Amino acid sequence: MGHKIDETIEEITKHFSCPKDFKCCKSGFENLCKATDIGLRSFLECLEENPLDCPFAVSFGFSYFCQCPLRIYLKRELGK
Repeated sequence: MGHKIDETIEEITKHFSCPKDFKCCKSGFENLCKATDIGLRSFLECLEENPLDCPFAVSFGFSYFCQCPLRIYLKRELGK
């Protein structure tokens, strides 16, 4: 990854603790939860089979939304 991207990721991750121990970062961003951008500023739609297993998932109606700031950045800025 580029230096600017690495700096942005470092900046994002220093502002919250991750109950998953940042496994997405440690896997080189190969181990990402399934999510899609539906145009909401602070959320992605969670597409995981068991979204309630994730502490970043919030329920809204019949959907679940991911509120992990790192996951949102990776999807929006890097398309991952």
